[in-house]
This record gives sequence, structure tokens and C-alpha cells, in this order.
Amino acid sequence: MPDLLLELRSEEIPARMQRRAAEDLKKLVTDALVERGFLYEGAKAFSTPRRLALHIAGLPARGEAVREERRGPRVGAPEAAIQGFLKGAGLTSLDEAKRITDPKKGEFYLAVIERPGRATLDVLAELLPDIIKNFPWPKAMRWGAASAQPGALRWVRPLLSIVATFGPETETPEVVPFAVGGIAAGTVTYGHRFLAPGPIEVRRFDDYIQALERAKVILDADRRKDVILHDARDLAFARGLDLVEDEGLLEEVAGLVEWPVVLMGSFDAAFLDIPAEAIRATIRANQKCFVLRKSGSEDLAPAFILVSNLLASDGGQAITAGNERVVRARLSDAKFFWETDKAIRLEDRLPKLDSIVFHEKLGTQGERITRIAALAKELAPLVGADPALAERAARLAKADLVTEMVGEFPELQGLMGRKYAALQGEHGSVCAAIEEHYKPVGPSDRVPSDPVSIAVALADKLDTLVGFWAIDEKPTGSKDPYALRRAALGVIRYVLNGKRSNLVKILDAHAELIGDSIKKAHLANAGDGVASFGHGFVSVAWDGRQVRSSSLDLLSFFADRLKVYLRDQGARYDLIDAVFALPGQDDLLMVVRRVEALQAFLETEDGRNLLAGYKRASNILRIEEKKDGRAYDAAPDAALAASGELAERALAEALAGAAATASRAIANEDFAGAMRALSTLRVPVDAFFQDVTVNAPAPKLRENRLLLLNALRAATRAVADFSKIEG
Repeated sequence: MPDLLLELRSEEIPARMQRRAAEDLKKLVTDALVERGFLYEGAKAFSTPRRLALHIAGLPARGEAVREERRGPRVGAPEAAIQGFLKGAGLTSLDEAKRITDPKKGEFYLAVIERPGRATLDVLAELLPDIIKNFPWPKAMRWGAASAQPGALRWVRPLLSIVATFGPETETPEVVPFAVGGIAAGTVTYGHRFLAPGPIEVRRFDDYIQALERAKVILDADRRKDVILHDARDLAFARGLDLVEDEGLLEEVAGLVEWPVVLMGSFDAAFLDIPAEAIRATIRANQKCFVLRKSGSEDLAPAFILVSNLLASDGGQAITAGNERVVRARLSDAKFFWETDKAIRLEDRLPKLDSIVFHEKLGTQGERITRIAALAKELAPLVGADPALAERAARLAKADLVTEMVGEFPELQGLMGRKYAALQGEHGSVCAAIEEHYKPVGPSDRVPSDPVSIAVALADKLDTLVGFWAIDEKPTGSKDPYALRRAALGVIRYVLNGKRSNLVKILDAHAELIGDSIKKAHLANAGDGVASFGHGFVSVAWDGRQVRSSSLDLLSFFADRLKVYLRDQGARYDLIDAVFALPGQDDLLMVVRRVEALQAFLETEDGRNLLAGYKRASNILRIEEKKDGRAYDAAPDAALAASGELAERALAEALAGAAATASRAIANEDFAGAMRALSTLRVPVDAFFQDVTVNAPAPKLRENRLLLLNALRAATRAVADFSKIEG
């Protein structure tokens, strides 16, 4: 079957855009084909610094013929209706339509529309120009004399050539006939701009790949990555060194070269006095180079790996020398930053933070540090940390933001603070907390175990969440500019690591500090604005506007994040809803343990049957309460139940015992024990529904039996709201 080869060659494609652009090209073209009824066997997209390419295998030569029957108006209908029918069906007269008789609706017209299958080549010529013209680049440009004309082509960088061929492997494929921006599709591409800049005639995909290889272009980005990684490892091993691997840098470098050539440079060993992280950041950020370690050691070696896009006649000596000069200059700057920063104590830097605005509605970084320190001191006893150390660590945690090194390399924040703190003799836990309070920064990042780090990390994240809730800057849809979802997930991971906390109490208490910052930040504009605080909320008004933040609302945000986290771990979201539906569920660790016990219970036969019995009881109660216009929410008459049928007496006795046992187990945080208590209800509930008529003729008996069902509903609420559970 025929294949499509498409190449769009441009002056440059930034490395960060290449992967996404290749996937966009594949999706846009394949979706457009499928929408038109053209299915295919497989598709793969490729990218280099100068081209996007797409290969679609197994396309049909023609689309399938279409036969459609379109019903028209009745015979004798008004002329306007007749003409509309003819136009819509593409008929010139009623002679081309059929007359069909419907026994109920009479005689009407029917158009049979038959369209032959279109040639795939024609369809490609129709859809490819639109895709290219409207390609979703994050940033695009116009160029040349045509750029001033309306509708001029926009591309990431000037588009240089288009290859578009279609045909079977056994025959010479045809060129897809179209042009975009004055560039006609053809069969000519070009190789490496320096090593093989001449034109290359290509027809089909296999020829294309091989021709590019001969012209010093590796089309597949993953192959380029593999070449770089293995050559770098081999070169390092030959010098008795180990490569410090960096997946992000590897991806970026593979997007900068079409023909990777791996070389090794060196720098003065005196620069190794700089922290290793700073050396790596300097070499990585400025030169896109990899650092090396001494074999079998964590110590850096005075050498680095660079990747060239040239196969130089001198073996790369001039390229290496040029990179060494730049690396030497950058490391000299880093050494200056390091020596300058060491001369100033962290606490002496704090006044600078008073002039840096954290957020216009939440005050300065200095004010934020004051809040975080107060909260860290309060949280310290809850997580087993020394309050004084937690407060000290929080005071110093952001001081490195105004150092020279972090100013140059923001990714080193926290890490450089830890080193400066160690140099000035701070307690080890304080040093660790300065670095670790940012963690976890992602789902795979570790959660610190030092109690001081935990206290400061929780304080930092909770201050962020309460603050932005107070000014009504909550995440909406996919937008989360302040990374509040990540902050909430960080808190959840600390909690699930065994650090219990009463979130409502903490959030309410911290809201007062947030409110003070808001009032101070907006004092000039507040007029008669006031701030008031109470359980569960902080309310602040200024400029006639009022912003409200509810700690209970924030708690529901935690619940949503917890659902996402636990769902990824295999837990059921409906069970989380069932537990959170109970009042006072702000201890996330206990919520998780309750969910785990509930899920284990519902996986047993007793659990499944009790859930079915609960739902049957709830349905009966809902129907009867609606019919009677009252709620059956009182306790049943024990004496009346005892005089009833055997199954009725058994259920009443089982409910009394199970409810009491489950309540005691919950009080002792023995959730598995509470589930075992509920499991004893399975048999009497089954027997009750089998042997007892709930809607008995005697009103008192009927009422008491409905109250028994309510007692079952109440007993299950000791552990969860079973109405939220699916199944």
C-alpha cells in the first residue's frame, strides 16, 4: 500500500519545540486523514534542529465510494422546499430523484447520492497546505518581502523547502501537488548545512533515511541521544572517568545537533574548590556540556564532555579549545560569586528580602519569612522537631535568594543556602532544612525525614496555600501559575509519611498572619477596609471588594489532591469521598488509613453484601420518607423490636452491638476493627430483608422497622458515608 513522506525543512527549530512539533504534525495529518475516511497502518514523526519529518505507512490509493440516501419533502410540497432539497442533494431536477411511498406519511422524494472515492493524492494536496499554514507553533515569524502581505506564511523560522511524496514502495511515488508561501512541494532536500550542504533527491522513506545519513544527518532524535550517551560514556571511560548523566541536558543537546560529535575538554583543577553543584550548573547552563566524575568517586574531575555539530579536520581541537575558554571564564565568575557570598552571613542578608515583593497582595518576602517562621515553630512539636531550630531554619530558608550564586543560577536555591549555613556553623538540621524545605518538587522526589526540614517545608507550603486562598487566587482548570496543586501534594505526602496534623486548626490560626500581611500590603488602598477572622475563614475587604477564603474550602482542595494521589496508587476515589463526607475529617493520615480499611472490607464478601443491604435500606427509607413527608431519623423502639419477628429481633440486637463496637474502634483509630464490627451485620441484614415485611399493615410496626433501617444507616456512618460508595 502507498506511503506518505513529508519533510518541512526550516532555518532552525528550537530544541525545546522539536518533540512537540513532531507529535503535532503527526496528529494533525493523521486526524485529518481519518476524519475523511482514510485509515493507515502506522505513522511516525521525526525532528532535527532543521527539519520536521513524517512517514505514514499503509494508506489506500483511493478513498472508498460513498452512497447516501437523502429523504426529501412530500410529493406536492411547496416549490421552496423542493428547490432546497434539490440544491442540498446536488440534483438538477426531480427527474433525478426517486418517489417512495410511506403507508403512514404518503409519497415523498428520495435522492440517492453516490460519490466515487477520491484519490488520496488529491486529498493530501488539499489538507497539507492548511496544516502547514496553521501549524501551532508557540512562537512564529514572517520573513522576506512577502511578510508584509496579508495572510503571509508564519513559521517558527523561515521555511526553506518541502518534500511531499506519495506512492507504493514498488513504484516511483508521485509528488503531492501543493505549494505554501511560494514554496512548492518536491523531492529535493538538503543534508548537514556544513558537512553536506548539497541537494539530495529523495522519493520514499527508506531512501530518505539513508540519504540523510550519507549527508551527515541522523533524523531520529532518540538515535542522536543514544549516540551522544554511548560516545560520552566511552570517552570518559577511556580517560578513567565517569559521566554524570543528565537526561534533560541530553534531550536538549540532541535537539541542537544533526550529526553529534562527542569531545572532551578540561579546566583548571583549582576551580574544584567551588561547590560541585555550582560547577555543574555553570557548565550546563552556559555551554550545554556534561560534567565528569573521578572513577568510582562522587568528586568531580576537572574535565567536561561537549557535543559538536561538526566533524572537524583537526579532530575537534579548535572547537574544544574554544569551549574551554568559555568554561574557564564562566567558572571564574562562579568562583567570584562563591567567595563573595561566603563573606556575608545569611541573617545579614535578610533586610534585602524586605524590599522584594512576594506578591502584591501578600506583602514582601521578608513578611512571608516572618509568617513561615511562626508557623514552623508552631508545627515543630507536631512533627517531633525542636521549635527553636525550626524557627531558625525558617528564618534563614530564603536568605540565599539574594546571594550572587543563586542570582546567577536560580536552580541552586536552597542547596547554596545549605552550604553557606554550614560554613557559618549552623546546626546540621537547620542546614538540611534550608535545602530540603522545597521538597518534594515532584511525584518522584523524596520526602525529607529530618523533623526540622518537615516543619519548615510544611510551613512554607501551607503559607503559600492559605495566602493564595485568602486573596482568591485558586487554580482554575489547567491553570496553576503559583503551583498550588504541587504545594498541596507536598503537604499530603508529608502527612502520609506519618506526620499527623489538624489542618483546620492550623489553617485557621495561620489565616490571622496572612490577614495581617494582606492588610499591610493594601493599607494605602484599603480605605475603610477591615479584616475579620473566625473559625474556618478569613475575610478581607479593600477598594469595595471582598475576598474570602475558607479553610474548609481549602480542605476540600486537599481532598481533591488526595484523590488524585491515591487513585494513582490504586485507591478508589469514591471511598475517599465517602470518608471525607463525614464531619471533622481534616487529619489526612487518618483519612487514608480509614480509606484503606474500607477498601479492604469492601473487597470481602461480607463487605459487598453489607453495602448491598445498606443501599437497599437507603432506597426504602428515601421512598418512604418522601411519601410520608417526614424523616425516620430517631432511634428504634427496642421493646417493640424485641417483640417482633425473629429476624427483626436479631437485627436490632446486632445493630446495637456492632454500632457500639465500631464507635469504640474508631475512637481508638482501629479502622480494621470497626470494619470487622460492621461485618457482623451482614447475616442479620440479609435475614431481615428475606423474612421481614418492612411496610407492615400496623403503623407502629412499620415505623419501627423503618427506624431499624435508619439505625443500619447510622451504624455505617461511623466509618464512612456509604451513600457515596459506588456499586
